[in-house]
Amino acid sequence: MTEALATLTEQYGLLAMAAAFAVMLFAGFTKGAVGFGLPMISISGIGSVFPAEITIACLILPGLITNIWQSLRGGIGPAWKSTKVYWRLNIVLLTSIYIFAQLVVIISETALFIILGVGITLFVSLQIIGWAPHIPARLSKKVQPAVGLVAGFFGGISGVWGPPILLYLLSQKVPKIEMVRVQGISFLIGAVVLTGAHLQSGLLNDLTIPLSLWMIFPALAGMAIGFKVQDRLDQEKFRKITLIVLALAALNLLRRGLIG
Repeated sequence: MTEALATLTEQYGLLAMAAAFAVMLFAGFTKGAVGFGLPMISISGIGSVFPAEITIACLILPGLITNIWQSLRGGIGPAWKSTKVYWRLNIVLLTSIYIFAQLVVIISETALFIILGVGITLFVSLQIIGWAPHIPARLSKKVQPAVGLVAGFFGGISGVWGPPILLYLLSQKVPKIEMVRVQGISFLIGAVVLTGAHLQSGLLNDLTIPLSLWMIFPALAGMAIGFKVQDRLDQEKFRKITLIVLALAALNLLRRGLIG
């Protein structure tokens, strides 16, 4: 594991490596506090010092482990109950992430950053202005596959599939604790598929697997701190701060895609 870190440090520099670990610490903190944000912050921040493929590899295993923690924090019983309610969304999410993940080694880095930057910018803008879609209860289950497909597209190519799911949950006025748990379950299912897909695509390899394993440590440390914030701090105030951070992350992605 240390050999891979030494190789990457020699290639990209010690400062870049330190920045990547610091970004993952902050991404884990944000996820612990509000239930989402680790992939978006990681892609934007780590993507500023590493190429897109290495950046995506960085977040795969931290995403897997932190989502296990998030989804099971309230116990196995509540997690299983939430899984049964949203099984349509998660099945389509699982399938589409696997299919679209194969595009990562084909699509250009410029296109990847632009697609993701535009998507996150749209999501953050809607949240900042307070807009949430209204989906009648009678259509709730029928909409789940479409949500899973859109989320799976973004998740497959970038490792970020949270925004469509969050918008859907907001439209259903899901309580905070339940929302965080449902997000964790969907993120966990997607993370398992994404890990398998990128073992097959070659994005996870002898160089990137050790790096992704090392990234688990700052992600978990940040998440532990973030959970304390989630339990004590006014959630709405912190959500607004987080959205501002995500907006900056999205603008950075657009900069990478348009300027380089």
